[in-house]
Amino acid sequence: MERLRFATVGSVDDGKSTLIGRLLYDSKSIFEDQLEHIENVSKRRGTDYVDLSLLTDGLRAEREQGITIDVAYRYFATPKRSFIIADCPGHIQYTRNMITGASNVDLAIVLVDARTGIVEQTRRHSLLASLLGVPHLVICVNKMDLVDWSPEVFNRIRDEFEDFASRLSLRDVTFLPISALLGDNVVSRSPNLTWFEGPTLLHHLENVYTASDDNRVDARFPVQYVIRPQRAEHHDYRGYSGRVAGGVFRVGDDVMVLPSGLTTTITGIDSPDGPLEQAGPGAAATLLLADDLSIARGDMICRPNNRPRQSQSLEAMLCWMVDAAALQPDRIYAIKHTTKSARAKVTKVLYRLNISTLHRETDVASLALNEIGRVELHTTAPIFFDDYHANRTTGSFILVDEHSGQTCAAGMLLSPRT
Repeated sequence: MERLRFATVGSVDDGKSTLIGRLLYDSKSIFEDQLEHIENVSKRRGTDYVDLSLLTDGLRAEREQGITIDVAYRYFATPKRSFIIADCPGHIQYTRNMITGASNVDLAIVLVDARTGIVEQTRRHSLLASLLGVPHLVICVNKMDLVDWSPEVFNRIRDEFEDFASRLSLRDVTFLPISALLGDNVVSRSPNLTWFEGPTLLHHLENVYTASDDNRVDARFPVQYVIRPQRAEHHDYRGYSGRVAGGVFRVGDDVMVLPSGLTTTITGIDSPDGPLEQAGPGAAATLLLADDLSIARGDMICRPNNRPRQSQSLEAMLCWMVDAAALQPDRIYAIKHTTKSARAKVTKVLYRLNISTLHRETDVASLALNEIGRVELHTTAPIFFDDYHANRTTGSFILVDEHSGQTCAAGMLLSPRT
């Protein structure tokens, strides 16, 4: 069954957790004991309705404050598709959590309160979705029941967002009016929204076209592990396991191994489900090669005439995630890119991006918590990468503090400026 990963983002109290609870409830994806539990908690809190947001707000601090802090993941399925949901926090101080939740999704749902319209966090999260290369965006104008189901309010918010989005790199944007609390236009069509001719949210999620989102042209296979069973029945077995990061690998294809530059041919492809004739983006596979080459974790298998870029001098958009200390240029960090580990330092901060105005602030030398900027890096070993917007796997990395092991930043590799 085809799977869709999506995240809910937006400002605090716009109804993200309630929307996910409504999707789970109306699609019959809640166990009876779960429903009974949230009914009892809702009664203890004095609400006259079942608070479906409790299905995702699992931390005690979240329930006490009525907000989402950590990224909550939920799973459900319909006859057409299975879904993985990431419920991301709305508060500005938890922007790093939002980036974590939305970094590998196929679609992002941006919740907008119909009463307040587009606010700073709406713009912030939409910009982050654009920077993260999320292929599909759904703008859900929520709480339509509190504005008397007004089409004028919906159209005004849509026009305002379209004006803002014209400055972003968003490929596919859909607008839907809903009421997550009452369930209107979430799973079933609403008699209160007869003026809206578009689909319900669930119908859109089930039918959004994602087959063209993966890069199936640039074949990339970061080697994660070399398999040598050391058993009599597999005495000569040597396989290179990992996950296909792009393109399609087929038995009989000529391939090149980086950094050595040596070429060979694929003689077989093994998987957890048995031998394959081909393996596409996202597939976990073990490649068998015709020649006994020296290949280690962190090497890259690609096509001879379609190689990733290779460099130790990099440019990237960087989001700083540490509150205790700001980015320190020239300090050494560990860099983790696909399956390769090396050491790196940020040599220069080119500019900081003002998320509210989209202006580039050039008079900066560092980045603080949740700030995003374009930087130059230098690594101790060559990195094999593609531009992030061409391949989200080979174009992304993280920086790690070597002393504490804490993830300091998430980065998106870009082509150098000319």
